Amino acid sequence: MEKSKKSSIEFIPVFQKSFLMPRYWGNWLAIGCCAGMAWVPARLRDPLLGSLGRLAGKFAKSARRRAQINLFYCMPELPEADREKIIDDMFATAPQSMVMMAELALRPAHTRERIKWHNREIIDSCRDAGENVIFLVPHGWAVDIPAMVLASEGQKMAAMFHNQRNPLMDYVWNAIRRRFGGRMHARNDGIKPFISSVRQGYWGYYLPDQDHGAEHSEFVDFFATYKATLPAVGRLMKVCRARVVPLFPVYNSKTHQLDVLLRPPMDDLLEADDTTLARRMNEEVEVFVRPHPEQYTWILKLLKTRKEGDIEPYRRKDLYPK
Repeated sequence: MEKSKKSSIEFIPVFQKSFLMPRYWGNWLAIGCCAGMAWVPARLRDPLLGSLGRLAGKFAKSARRRAQINLFYCMPELPEADREKIIDDMFATAPQSMVMMAELALRPAHTRERIKWHNREIIDSCRDAGENVIFLVPHGWAVDIPAMVLASEGQKMAAMFHNQRNPLMDYVWNAIRRRFGGRMHARNDGIKPFISSVRQGYWGYYLPDQDHGAEHSEFVDFFATYKATLPAVGRLMKVCRARVVPLFPVYNSKTHQLDVLLRPPMDDLLEADDTTLARRMNEEVEVFVRPHPEQYTWILKLLKTRKEGDIEPYRRKDLYPK
């Protein structure tokens, strides 16, 4: 059976009989536990999930080291103990956000009551004016939830994604993302299908902070260091005739709600050069992440591509030895 239905339009995950084989039983157990936790009241599950996440973060040596290195470069002004606390809180936030995503898929009406939009009038006015929209969304742990909520409200959504290595988890994750409709575009298929969807009236979801190498990127400031940043959003604005609206989801484990933060459209980018475009994108990431560093996926290799002569941070043997 084919792994997915693919066309020039979208990626559609398809269940495979091989997912029932014994090698996936552990995955099914994890999926079942996540689905079961979605029915537990958030005030009861969040402390448990937070503790489990912090514990897992102690054993996830490679992921923790990447986070330590990223914060060492990006926030060197913070004491080591403060950076370690951010990492612990990040690992706690991850399962809390993931279970909320499962809860939204299984109990949408119940979950939407705990999702609060800030500056929602920004996108409401775009909808009323019939404007195309591309959301600029930093990599937060709850990154998929706002798109799912908008899709559940009837707004057509389109997003690009990377396939996961585990075929079953890739199928389940993308099936949940498509729970309320919308289009998924695999990055391996290029950006043209995504552009086509936005031009057809789908609101796009663009994550600006992944490292795509040096060839088409600009080296611009990123927190206290620099980063290879793809200045694609300016081109997308023009070819999609869209407004770019920064968005960031913040899961609050004390109130057990998700705060979806919106900022004004980045209309100042229409005539900007590539260096300015790249820096402005990073500025938006910084504005969102500095007050809520625990929400950000610091485990990514954000700083892999360096200028000629600079050592890749993750290969430095003097930093957080394995």
